[in-house]
Amino acid sequence: MAYADKQLKAREIITKAVCGKGRKFSTVTHNVTPPHHPTSILGAWIINHQYEAVRSGDGIEVIGTYDINIWYSYNKNSQTDVAKETLSYVEHVPLSYLDPKHRASTEEVSAESTQEPNCIEANISSSGNGVVIRVEREFAVILVAETKVWVATLPGGSDDGKDYEYGDDGDFEDLDPELLDDEL
Repeated sequence: MAYADKQLKAREIITKAVCGKGRKFSTVTHNVTPPHHPTSILGAWIINHQYEAVRSGDGIEVIGTYDINIWYSYNKNSQTDVAKETLSYVEHVPLSYLDPKHRASTEEVSAESTQEPNCIEANISSSGNGVVIRVEREFAVILVAETKVWVATLPGGSDDGKDYEYGDDGDFEDLDPELLDDEL
């Protein structure tokens, strides 16, 4: 009897799966006040980025910190200094996909910084005593939880009398080696 002649049945399986996904790109502005009134900005960069993800309402919150370092001149460009400030942030990333039938008690969330915080602009503030920094950052988040899936099954398995072994049967001569992925 061919497989097509058998009546397929379905089985419900509970498994862990990606049940939610989201991504958010943002540009934020920070004001940093150095100890001296800056004359010009010589450089600005962000270091020591750390973050964690937590479930929050209809999305995932990424909670983190980073250090902003601003190299600037002061006293009519006669001296330089580096202003350092640690900033905290909370970025709410909405879930663009969410399986409504997942088990909420089994949720695990994670975030990946797809674009590390990066200073894209640094200017002296209009008051002349601070620096306005624009920062870009992007996060991708996932929610993993237990959910139910349905799979098709063949009742009674195979009845053609053959034992099927899955694995290396040595029949690889017909494969095109150019199509193989070297990074497996």
